[in-house]
Amino acid sequence: MSDSLACTAFTRLQISGPDADGIVLVTLDRPESLNAIDLEMFDELKQMAKIAEADPQVRALILTGQGRGFCAGLDLEVAGRLSSLSIEAYMQIQELAGSAVSTLRLMSKPLIAAVNGAATGGGLALALVADIRVASERARFGVAFVRLGLSACDVGMSWLLPRIVGLAHASELMLTGRILDAQTASRIGLVNHVVGPDELLDTAYGLAREIARNSAFAMRLTKQGLQLNVDSPSLQAAIELENRTQALAARSHEMQAVFERFRQEQAAKHHKTT
Repeated sequence: MSDSLACTAFTRLQISGPDADGIVLVTLDRPESLNAIDLEMFDELKQMAKIAEADPQVRALILTGQGRGFCAGLDLEVAGRLSSLSIEAYMQIQELAGSAVSTLRLMSKPLIAAVNGAATGGGLALALVADIRVASERARFGVAFVRLGLSACDVGMSWLLPRIVGLAHASELMLTGRILDAQTASRIGLVNHVVGPDELLDTAYGLAREIARNSAFAMRLTKQGLQLNVDSPSLQAAIELENRTQALAARSHEMQAVFERFRQEQAAKHHKTT
């Protein structure tokens, strides 16, 4: 594929990378509206994910927001037009939004959300599709749809949120529209780490580099296994999938090279202690 993130013009996203470690920083770039999502942003996120997926130089991605917010959900100008749209036109918007979220979720490249501020509505969904979430102490999280007279079941929220925090917490958040601070989000398992604002990107990059050191093929199989086995009907079905992914990984050239390097390191350590 001739496209690359560096050569693609985006108006709603800033792209930095891939760097020497294969890490790409994707920044939502509408700071004047707390990075609220419009149709162009949905389209660019989907395009970005497809290009990153096809680029072997990309090993991991970080998603963050420009300015004070991570993403404040759907742009108010777009939201204000929704009730006047035909069902067909509204459905097209829903399908575009859902397609962007699912494309991000299904990337084989690990995605880390570095949540720097408010993540509400569709912005929360963008954080939830990430494999790992790191939050600034200033971050805030909320489903928000119900406070606008809309169903909270939107852009994958009803599938993603219960799987991350459990049905009880998801029900409370989706029915109340309550806003959570970063520490509460951490307590219920919504985020992995809470750090100071100045530490946010350094922490996200540290995690991304730790991930990027691993075999790309092994990461791909691990992500697929995790996503499929969350909904596996039984332990045995999960093990059957694991058996097949492990058999594939064990035959890869990357695994053989990594194993040989590990064997040599262990031999050198043993030699030093004898």
